[in-house]
Amino acid sequence: MKAIWNDKVVAESEETKVVENNHYFPKGSIKDQYFKPSDHSTRCPWKGLASYFTLEVDSKENKNAAWYYPETSHAAKPIEDYVAFWKGVQVTE
Repeated sequence: MKAIWNDKVVAESEETKVVENNHYFPKGSIKDQYFKPSDHSTRCPWKGLASYFTLEVDSKENKNAAWYYPETSHAAKPIEDYVAFWKGVQVTE
């Protein structure tokens, strides 16, 4: 699977995990140069507190376009520290 934004592959992995129709990429499969930490966070009732990244590609910014759970609930352990995308990021094979 590949995550693409602004014509660049920002993450690529053969081992994503699908939860609620979102592909979660292992953190080691993201291309760090495109990711900036964000102060934004949200809480999922069953997964826990989500942290976000802003994507920056070729001087364009996509705020809070990627999220991950640094510490999940027991039920969501398989996606702990895995990264998912939205806000126009294409996830494709």
